[in-house]
Amino acid sequence: MDLRQLPALNAIKAFEAAARHESFSRAADELFVTHGAVSHQIRALEAELGIALFSRDGKRVQLTDVGRRYATQVRAALTALVDATQAIRGGDRERRLVVSMLTSFAARWVTPRLGSFIEANPQWDLELLSTNALADFTRDDIDVAIRFGYGKYPGLHAELLLEEVFFPACSPTFNGGKLPKVPTDLAKFPLLRSDDELWRPWFDAAGLNDWPEPKRGVLYEDSSNLLQAAIEGQGIALTRRSLAMPEVAAGRLVRLFDIDGPSPWQYYFLCQPQMLQTARVMAFRNWVFEEVRRFRQLFERACQEGPQKAVKGGKTGKAEKAARPSLQVEP
Repeated sequence: MDLRQLPALNAIKAFEAAARHESFSRAADELFVTHGAVSHQIRALEAELGIALFSRDGKRVQLTDVGRRYATQVRAALTALVDATQAIRGGDRERRLVVSMLTSFAARWVTPRLGSFIEANPQWDLELLSTNALADFTRDDIDVAIRFGYGKYPGLHAELLLEEVFFPACSPTFNGGKLPKVPTDLAKFPLLRSDDELWRPWFDAAGLNDWPEPKRGVLYEDSSNLLQAAIEGQGIALTRRSLAMPEVAAGRLVRLFDIDGPSPWQYYFLCQPQMLQTARVMAFRNWVFEEVRRFRQLFERACQEGPQKAVKGGKTGKAEKAARPSLQVEP
């Protein structure tokens, strides 16, 4: 068996979900990724296999005969893999706390705070699954998921955890510290792109109704990488408040303008209803909601202190002076 011939697991998961629904959009909703991400994964899989798995008729997709046979075999293989994994893990399952969330949220929001949970709850063996792919509570043996979505999760206990907005941000030293002063100035600068952070809603909020979605430049699939590119001075990114706020408060990013773009998605705490009252799930729930409360307090304090006090380091001289007028944090 040559494992090097196996396609990427994320592509296989995307294909299995799209095959089951015969819809890229519904597969994207299930996987908590964008339609474009699913389409990209499946096209890459088809290119690797050298055969079409779906026939496409406008927005409608259907499995080809080959695709249907492949889907049956893929589903059986994934089921066998899950069963084997659960059999091994079963012995210490009551001590394990398995939490799934988006890679960017895990890296930028949860991981920096996680030490307090581990210190307060040494009895639980925490497994943090940072993935943009499918979170199936039964198949993947998950206790808790934090998801960025619309809040419609049939059959699951769902609570709004954290509201989200978008705003442009860049490094304080970007363009030598000569930063955009009004939204129309953005036309002069490279705008970093992501499938999950589209510029059009923010353009509308800023009154730039005739501006199209940027089509040139680097496209980042992961929000954390997008944020890091902005920190490194590669351009201006449309950032999520939850991910960018610590970087703004520390002075590594500057918020541009005083305009929030609406987010159709928010962060939700999810678990199976029967698991809500278990000790391990309650421990994590209480901790994460307390961390959200502290996050809001930090955000409010940054607003009250104003831009100059919010900058704690990383800018000196001309770059600092240029950045200060633009550093604004809104609740």
